[in-house]
Amino acid sequence: MDKKEFRGERLKSARLFRGKTLTELSDMTGISKQSLSLYENNGNKPDYERGQSLATALHFPYEYFLQEDGCRTTTEVTYFRSLVSATKMDRTAQSLKLDFVAKMYEVLLDYIDFPPLNLPTVDFNGSDDEFDDMGNEAMLKEIEQIAQQVRDLWSLGDGPIQDLQYVLEQNGIIVTGFDTNEDKIDAFSQRTILDNGEVYFICVDQGSKPEGRIRFDMAHELGHILLHPWSESLDLITKEEFKLREKQANMFASAFLLPRSSFGKDVLAYPTDIKYYLWLKKKWRSSAQSMMYRSNQIGAITDNQFQYMMRQVSKQGWRLKEPDDTVFFLNENIFQGAIDLLNEAKILTPASLLRLFRKYGITLYASDIEDLLHLRNGTFDVEDVLPKIIQLKQPDC
Repeated sequence: MDKKEFRGERLKSARLFRGKTLTELSDMTGISKQSLSLYENNGNKPDYERGQSLATALHFPYEYFLQEDGCRTTTEVTYFRSLVSATKMDRTAQSLKLDFVAKMYEVLLDYIDFPPLNLPTVDFNGSDDEFDDMGNEAMLKEIEQIAQQVRDLWSLGDGPIQDLQYVLEQNGIIVTGFDTNEDKIDAFSQRTILDNGEVYFICVDQGSKPEGRIRFDMAHELGHILLHPWSESLDLITKEEFKLREKQANMFASAFLLPRSSFGKDVLAYPTDIKYYLWLKKKWRSSAQSMMYRSNQIGAITDNQFQYMMRQVSKQGWRLKEPDDTVFFLNENIFQGAIDLLNEAKILTPASLLRLFRKYGITLYASDIEDLLHLRNGTFDVEDVLPKIIQLKQPDC
């Protein structure tokens, strides 16, 4: 039986999960930075009152700080969209949130037969010289071939993808979404190693973005999953190398969502009319600007035409919000389906699932779990119904 004692590493994890510095936590609790540092490094332990104060400030159940981690997941690299503008604290907080998602996935694996990972084998070479026009043309061709390879494997045809979230989940990629509270982070992806293999997670920011932006973000992260190495720390590569990877992921997202053959035919009717792209937006469920970018990429419009069109977009005030843009939210995801299935089959009620998570050290408030797994509000509000211990007497015949 594990000894119940305050664990400093869990205090640090909770602090980073909430995106707080030692100074900010000190201001919130009145506990000195020096004491907090000692607590986090297990050089000292807070008394019960201080421990409760820390739990309240960080909005974590006090029990969390007394537990060991019972999961075996190992997370490697995290790719962030808009990494250049995000701080290390921003990235750490969101990465830790996805770590919790991976741990809950590991627990559910004992009960749920999730779709297996179904990705093509890809050998991507690319080009590392942005001024090498021939190399960049070859890179675009290579990326388009990979995008087509994925469409063929997943039997998507060459038309618009109606529900990209469903397609990703159907092929073993777990999609979730929550408000990152940061305009700097649009989406991010992680690879997690489990006992029985690997799984990829994609998280998109929820709360303010239109459908076209979120679909592009999901496709962008799929590009990272397919094209880029997952065994090296991104802290060890240069900004230029990272920008190139972002460019490659953008190229993949464009090619995957807007295939050259079918989209190219559509756009040729009025390739330089920016209002025509608003009509195409309804069919392809992509932003007008991303379609203009793709038109330029496939040679349907020249560089000069593209630049002129983007000036028109700015003049119309479409840069940040295009006509018909409304806030888009992901559908109920595979986690909601899993929890509903377990409840309907009377295998695990929401309340018993919470207890199971706590057994593995995943001790969060229900509202946090609902946010992280993109569940319906109130999923865990249903309480266990105790069996009746008294019955009415049956009358004698």
